[in-house]
Amino acid sequence: MILTDRDILDALKDGALSIDPVPPADFYAPNGVDLRLDSRLTLYRPVAEGDDPVIDPARPGYSFREAITSMADDIEIGGEGFVLDPGRLVLAWTLERVDMHPGARLAARVEGKSSLARIGLIVHLTAPTIHAGSTGRIQLEIINLGPRPIRLRTGMKVCQLILEQTLGVPQRGYGGQFAGQRAAE
Repeated sequence: MILTDRDILDALKDGALSIDPVPPADFYAPNGVDLRLDSRLTLYRPVAEGDDPVIDPARPGYSFREAITSMADDIEIGGEGFVLDPGRLVLAWTLERVDMHPGARLAARVEGKSSLARIGLIVHLTAPTIHAGSTGRIQLEIINLGPRPIRLRTGMKVCQLILEQTLGVPQRGYGGQFAGQRAAE
């Protein structure tokens, strides 16, 4: 069952859900809440001459963290914003930290905003699930599929958090490789 704006506000009040900073009233939609873009981005570098351009995530011993470290740099979005060129992928973060109490029977999805999708900005490519018990800022995979560059600014509304009630309490909260994310991981 998808939570309504009233249900989300109740979950915040009851402590089942924490969003910090707390979104203002105009961030709530009938079935979700808007989240904003943080100032941190992870930019992929172009493939250098002589480097193997192939990423093999099925290779034994593959590490996502090592791959990112070897091919990307962290930056801060400045006062003029960051211009995302067509075809470019960046990793980004929500400004808000989202914590779901493991016993609260809540899970979530993060979805892009239609106003951004209509200009070609895709947010959170294929991994929208936020597991029950998750804590931390939400990492976003953002790509510009439009024909023109798009300026990203710190604090802009970039996605919506859609909260869902689970049928039961999970045996354990989320403890996967991206639990409690703080940096581009």
